[in-house]
Amino acid sequence: MKKLTIDEQMRLLLKGIEEVISEDELRAKLEKSEKTGEPLTVKLGLDPTAPDIHLGHSVVLRKAKQFQDLGHRVIIIIGDFTGMIGDPSGKSKTRKPLTRDEVLINAETYRRQLFKILDPDFTEVRFNSEWLECMSFKEVIELMAKQTVARILERDDFKNRFNNNQAIGLHEFTYPLMQGLDSVVINADVELGGTDQTFNILMGRTLQKEYNKEKQVAMFVSILEGTDGKEKMSKSLGNYIGVNEKPRDIFGKVMSIPDELIIRYFELVTDVHPDKIDIMKKQLKEGTVNPRDLKLNLGETIVSLYHGSNAGKRAQEEFISIFSNKSIPKEIEEIQCPDGDCICNKLIQIILKMGFAKTNREARRLISQGAVKINGEKFSEDMCFELKAGDVIQVGKKRFVKIKN
Repeated sequence: MKKLTIDEQMRLLLKGIEEVISEDELRAKLEKSEKTGEPLTVKLGLDPTAPDIHLGHSVVLRKAKQFQDLGHRVIIIIGDFTGMIGDPSGKSKTRKPLTRDEVLINAETYRRQLFKILDPDFTEVRFNSEWLECMSFKEVIELMAKQTVARILERDDFKNRFNNNQAIGLHEFTYPLMQGLDSVVINADVELGGTDQTFNILMGRTLQKEYNKEKQVAMFVSILEGTDGKEKMSKSLGNYIGVNEKPRDIFGKVMSIPDELIIRYFELVTDVHPDKIDIMKKQLKEGTVNPRDLKLNLGETIVSLYHGSNAGKRAQEEFISIFSNKSIPKEIEEIQCPDGDCICNKLIQIILKMGFAKTNREARRLISQGAVKINGEKFSEDMCFELKAGDVIQVGKKRFVKIKN
């Protein structure tokens, strides 16, 4: 990347940022770094409780990568110690603690996935048990003395639980203090996180001041909506796009997002420059571009980030081939033909086994609605023939499976 002016760096780093505390401090740190040649230390804390990274997680990771592209150092704090307490942010009850084995398994999974986005040469991964596990009880008390109960109860989740007479464990009060202490230990210049981490990240600034250190800049990335366009992207809600999914699946899911999210996805989960995104915004507003064309570009861009440019191009070509020309994809998962006399029952078994439906009733509904095709022909229950090797079954627009030889 060519050397950018401070103004250009600010424009790039503030893309997709919901809030920064503060812009003036960030500019001053960038200017100091440029003058001294010392890179900034950018902190990102991860609690290893949900290790399968999807595009929602990638928003903050891509922001960290932008800092790396500008020559700065990223320190990933794997919260192996805090993970055994559980982040109370947004929770209406005490979280069940993870065991040490669960934490370590999840942490290792995270480590393997991080470098699909981050540059390993500019990334340091540390575990906060390194300094938290060896603290004496005296040191814990000294840390807790730097905050008040009233300040901790300002957190909405704690305040709501307190007002509703719901239990709050004393150990939960220590979570933001421990996360804040991480910033003190590594001398963080910038901490990144989602808006749901506001209290924890600001605690880092507070504790750095208490320990006579320069306060970190707090940068909060926007929360990414899932493919439904409504809820936060989440695996539990099924509206997620995993970075480890097959190119075809990533592309298909991107094409399913509502048109109003196209620009937001470009801003939050791609490296497309803000100037180009501004042009897209103008084109959409003036109606000089078909949203579908921008979405095709978005799908190719995202697939290319995680599987390479060739895979991105192939995924786009295949999507156009399937859904514009009504053809069948070249690579399809195969399944053994189930036993049974009735073809309808066989189809139901296949639909359930492939996860295309969750219940017999839902599978039958798909068949009755004409959503199931065999070799491109819509299936109806009055048809009577045998499934044979090589037959392609299509459920809906995007799901295919082939009968094994």
